[in-house]
Amino acid sequence: MASKPLKYVLFLGTVRENRLGLRVAKFMQNFLLKAGHDVDFMDAQELNLPLLKKPLHFYKNPSEAPPLLVDLGNRIKEADGYVVITGEYNHSIPPALANLLDHFPGSSFSYKPSGIVCYSPGQYGGMRAAIQLRALLGEIGCISVSNIFGLPQTNKSLDEEGKPLNDHMESGAKRLLTQLDWHAHAMRNHREGFGIPGK
Repeated sequence: MASKPLKYVLFLGTVRENRLGLRVAKFMQNFLLKAGHDVDFMDAQELNLPLLKKPLHFYKNPSEAPPLLVDLGNRIKEADGYVVITGEYNHSIPPALANLLDHFPGSSFSYKPSGIVCYSPGQYGGMRAAIQLRALLGEIGCISVSNIFGLPQTNKSLDEEGKPLNDHMESGAKRLLTQLDWHAHAMRNHREGFGIPGK
């Protein structure tokens, strides 16, 4: 009996002019959909959340929270896992990505896996930001799988519509997703069978 599709939130956390991240997001969204998953794409640029002053969990009365935050929070909670796309700004995590994630409590992400996709136009593919992002994701409860999908020279790897221009794209995404799917299925089964500690 086939299991129900996994639900992934795909985060894109770059808002810089002429960003390459949208190419990466289009590619990953198509790859996840072809694998039979449900994908909820959250783009920091499109969401345009303000610089963090009051996260969702600081509202004692949820009805007083901005409707957009409530909606996003519910969608994050409903996910089985996360794919987080990061560029590299000054060898670090883009501020818009941290700002987006920090609007929500760690309990929204807990006991679910994440996968990191990093990119840059340079030769290192955003790996320095990815290593920092791994620590952040672990702290909010969605520990990343060991494989990191790095995309060096992104402008030569994907066209503007996210179509791959070399074999590395498909094989790299498959390695990441194979790990992520295994963990997402296992953790969903355990949540459904045994619940979450403290609840």
